[in-house]
Amino acid sequence: MKKLLSALTILCLCLAFSVQAKTYKISVNQFVEHPALDAVLKGFQDSLKAQNVSVEYNVHNAQANMGTANQIAQQILGEKPDLILAIATPTAQACAQALKKAPKQLQRTLLFTAVTDPISAGLVKSWEKPGKNITGVSDLLPIKKHMGMMKAFYPNLKNLGVIYNSGEANSKVLVKMIKDAGKDMGFRVVEATASKSSEVYQAAKSLVGKAEAVYIPTDNTVVSAFESAVKVGQQNNLPIFAADVDSVPRGAVAAMGFDYYKHGYQTGFMAKKILEGADPATTPVETQNQLLLHLNMSAAKSMGVTIPQAMIDKADKILK
Repeated sequence: MKKLLSALTILCLCLAFSVQAKTYKISVNQFVEHPALDAVLKGFQDSLKAQNVSVEYNVHNAQANMGTANQIAQQILGEKPDLILAIATPTAQACAQALKKAPKQLQRTLLFTAVTDPISAGLVKSWEKPGKNITGVSDLLPIKKHMGMMKAFYPNLKNLGVIYNSGEANSKVLVKMIKDAGKDMGFRVVEATASKSSEVYQAAKSLVGKAEAVYIPTDNTVVSAFESAVKVGQQNNLPIFAADVDSVPRGAVAAMGFDYYKHGYQTGFMAKKILEGADPATTPVETQNQLLLHLNMSAAKSMGVTIPQAMIDKADKILK
């Protein structure tokens, strides 16, 4: 009897060890390389590592090219991962379309992150019950708070420039929200569009003389070439503000945004739940609520901006 119990104990230990030792395959489709999205991936990977989840990654980057994003989505299906991670709206849409057309044996769960409005992007049916095999974490911005920051800098703001890619679904949603906030706060939005990163400099130049300041939302195309907008701002005393704090060290005067590393880290917790059997169809889309205020004093000086003391007093981080 004792020998039987010992054998059962050893068997249970071996089974437990084999479960713990399982290595999952995760294929990643990231839209473009820039600090915010890179931080999402790093946070995601660190989160799973901290949770003792063993993962083998296949990381792909579309370099802001939608055609490439679609090709990567097809390639990922062939990799047959345990989970697909899409970072940013365009790549999430590409992966969703690929899965929609894929045969049953290639169906996988798609987890998105850094997606502004998953409903408008056609990814999920609702925030609470996404449906099918897609869910994730949204970085939908509290635009009214962002515009409140702009008004703190410019109480009499009349014209706010916004640079975005009109081909990005998330950006169109954000611009509409900014316009709606402007109606309530007494300013109008002057739009400048860039369909690729090489057009950002010219888009920024088009706002010179038309806007008192420029706000750049979490638009992947524009953020990937953020320094081009900053250059125009410095040349013309046109202050550049951002929606993500990772753009502040790159030359934005200020940003009130999320810590995208934490955004990715939060996504890692959702990934573990799904890998362990949670149904994505009934796993609500999550959001990140913690906002940080970062200031760049040298950028402000180079663009002729005086940062209000009230903003300095409540800043989470100040770059000299």
